[in-house]
Amino acid sequence: MKVERDLAGIVLPFTTGTASVLWFGHVFCARLHLSSAIAFSAVLCSAAFLLHHRHTASSSAVLKPVIGICMAACGFICGITHETISSGGPLMAGIMESIGTLGTKTGEMIDSIRFSNPDTNAIIKALIIGDRTDIPKHITEAFRESGASHILALSGLHMGIIYGILTKLLSALGNRTSARIVRSSAIILACSLYTLATGAGASIVRAFLFILIGETARMCGRFKSTGTVLMGSLLIHLTLSPSSLREVGFQLSYAAMAGIAFIFPWLKDFWPEQKARLMPRPLRWMWNTAAMSISCQLTTGPLAYIYFRTFPVHFLLTNMIALPLTGLIIPVALLTLALSALDICPDIVLRASEALVTALSEALSIIASM
Repeated sequence: MKVERDLAGIVLPFTTGTASVLWFGHVFCARLHLSSAIAFSAVLCSAAFLLHHRHTASSSAVLKPVIGICMAACGFICGITHETISSGGPLMAGIMESIGTLGTKTGEMIDSIRFSNPDTNAIIKALIIGDRTDIPKHITEAFRESGASHILALSGLHMGIIYGILTKLLSALGNRTSARIVRSSAIILACSLYTLATGAGASIVRAFLFILIGETARMCGRFKSTGTVLMGSLLIHLTLSPSSLREVGFQLSYAAMAGIAFIFPWLKDFWPEQKARLMPRPLRWMWNTAAMSISCQLTTGPLAYIYFRTFPVHFLLTNMIALPLTGLIIPVALLTLALSALDICPDIVLRASEALVTALSEALSIIASM
């Protein structure tokens, strides 16, 4: 917890400084030179103070506010820089365009699979590459009204399932140090390509940063917690793309992870681990899923209501049904896609994919009508 508090003392002021530019940029940009001069002066003065007191026993009551001011000024400078100059170049644009075609080609391959119901192709395409353009309106409404819209939007859920598949497949490499490095490197590379191929939306980038930080810590033999990874991801994400702070997906994604990092452990402890071990496994899974759903809803619910004026009343029931079905649909759909690309996909695999997607769609339609 101490590491998480120390990181929060760095990340939250930085986020505040960035947010001040994004929401009040017209005020600062009108006096750009003065605003930048004040921010740079704050950074230099803070750095000088911290360096001077590095070997002294100064009170943390003084040092912590100075660090906070320094990080807020750094966040401000990062935001100002992003607002006033453009980044990248022709080479980077060409690379991004080439990788982006992977998503387009994957969508075309999914459309070519011979399902009896074309809605299956549309839903699988949304779950794999985030393309929801072909989903009928009544299905989209059913997902929204049941509180399962996040399943159709690429997020940490989808990246987490793919990460789990990769981890299982690469576990055959063994657990030696060299094997762990190769496994982690392969996972990071595969997840980075998937992130870019699907458009690098805010929530999927957040999920990738979680994997990047987690796997890097594993390769280095360092301890990691959800809270420390969350803080590190937020700092990197805002440094690379300050304007993401404006996006609803960014806000909901980090709010959900804040609930999982800081509320879920507290809720889970209502049923102590010693007693939980005596519970049947299905009942234990139901309790953990309910605790996680409530944790996420407590942090994302207010934001969702502010932006969409809606609150999913049946979110617990929805997550109990939709999460395990989605966890089955994605690996089966990927297997179907791979076998279809090789033109060796048996009919039983096609029917299994379609049955799972139909079960998800019909279950959410029933919940939405309640």
